[in-house]
Amino acid sequence: MAHLMELRRTLFVSGSLGKGHDVVAEACAAALEPFGVSSRIVDSMKLLGSGGAVGEWVFRKLLSVTAVYDAFHFTQLRDGGRIGRVTEDIALKRMHDNLLAEIEEFRPELVVPVFATGAGAAARIKAAASPASFRSVVIMTDSFAHQMWVHEQTDLFLVTSNAAAESVRRYWPEAVVEVVTAPVRPEFAQAPPQREARAGLGVPDDATCVLLMSGAWGLGPLDEAAAALAADGVYVLAVAGTNQRMEAKLRSLAASHPEVVPFGFTNQVSTLMSACDVVVTSSGDTCREARTLGRGLILIDVVPGHGRENLMHELELGGATACLPTAASIARAVRSFVSDPERSKVAPAIETGVPERQFVSALRELGFELTR
Repeated sequence: MAHLMELRRTLFVSGSLGKGHDVVAEACAAALEPFGVSSRIVDSMKLLGSGGAVGEWVFRKLLSVTAVYDAFHFTQLRDGGRIGRVTEDIALKRMHDNLLAEIEEFRPELVVPVFATGAGAAARIKAAASPASFRSVVIMTDSFAHQMWVHEQTDLFLVTSNAAAESVRRYWPEAVVEVVTAPVRPEFAQAPPQREARAGLGVPDDATCVLLMSGAWGLGPLDEAAAALAADGVYVLAVAGTNQRMEAKLRSLAASHPEVVPFGFTNQVSTLMSACDVVVTSSGDTCREARTLGRGLILIDVVPGHGRENLMHELELGGATACLPTAASIARAVRSFVSDPERSKVAPAIETGVPERQFVSALRELGFELTR
């Protein structure tokens, strides 16, 4: 481009429905830091005000009734059904003034929504400005877009597969879309060696060790699965996330099962992942972190809607298998998976720094000047 824009401030619009959106925003902000770019991450759920708490409650309830969430996702979100459109319009009206205030106060040259509602809110604000004061880049790590992700005021969509790119074009055929490897947080490139990680956790070098987790909310029968795996002699690094009830169950289980090492919400995931042989989790951004460290994946089919789409994408990538959200199915899948090196083999991790360079390169192509 003839005219280059200096990038000094970037506003990431995330969403606290799970930790995955924040993880993407944090990794991208870290990639910009060496170029002197200041970043701020805002939570769409907080920008919704009181509606955010209601929205989270509704989302949790929908997740607990699989058939209802599947119906909402595939008929309302993906196909732009009337209920989905009304829901989005209400959310965007609630978010608008709060996000606009953040933009006016921070004055970013770039707004990066990594959450679907944030994408819509940024698009509305940009459409109302004349001329637009910022450029907007949507980062979507889901394997298939629904309609709330795609708005024609977005300058660039960054996605992680060709299928995801074409799903964006399903709604906007002329959209500018680029396929990249989404960055992971820096600590995953700096994780300790397996032996060192195990020593710090009390896991024997020759033991079979599993990292068991299921998103920030700790979905599924993690306690029952941990007990079943421990009965098989497997060491289990069991992470409950923010699910305090599940954390209490895991700590109680660990009192009588020394093979179970319990955690609540933790920032040690890179170390836990390094220590394990295989990661048992729900589909999401944890999968990309596991692949970065060369760990195979056993995916608990516990998240409906977009979770099913993401799960199928991970299976296609290889080095992964799926199981039902029951303790017996999880334990059986672990036994089968770890005993078959060919199935559990993960392709070599992306070279360190490649995802970050891809992200920076995409911004340069958009017209931003980035120099160290």
